[in-house]
Amino acid sequence: MKTFQFKIALFTFLILQGCQAIKTAVYDQYSYQKTTELKVETLLAIENATTSFEEHQQMVEKVLLDMEKLKEYEKNKPNNEITFSMWSIMTDSEKNLAAGFFKRWKEKQTLSPAFVTEAKKQIEEAYDLLIEYEVKKDKTSKDNLLALISE
Repeated sequence: MKTFQFKIALFTFLILQGCQAIKTAVYDQYSYQKTTELKVETLLAIENATTSFEEHQQMVEKVLLDMEKLKEYEKNKPNNEITFSMWSIMTDSEKNLAAGFFKRWKEKQTLSPAFVTEAKKQIEEAYDLLIEYEVKKDKTSKDNLLALISE
């Protein structure tokens, strides 16, 4: 009888350990809402990049600050390394996503319509992948986000 109980306990332990290794943060309404809001605000700011940065500096600074706040929120959620990594890239001014775009705009003061259009597509896709991952938390959305992170 003790051998059977031991086997059951061992089996349960192994199952629980396996589940720990594949944990993903659960759906978070706040993360979803803030990410969608930031997507809209970021894309709106980007659309203005063919005009003087100084005219839109306050808007850009607000977007960047809100992105940093959400990154900090995501950092402290358990089992949330993937989303936090993506926000780290989005807020890194040396990368080619939102913060990097805004840095280039500030340096150049205005950007060409062609550049703005292409950059906007890439940044919008990054936001869409973040949103999809938050909503679905499935293997496909995870793999898509990981592919972007590893680029």
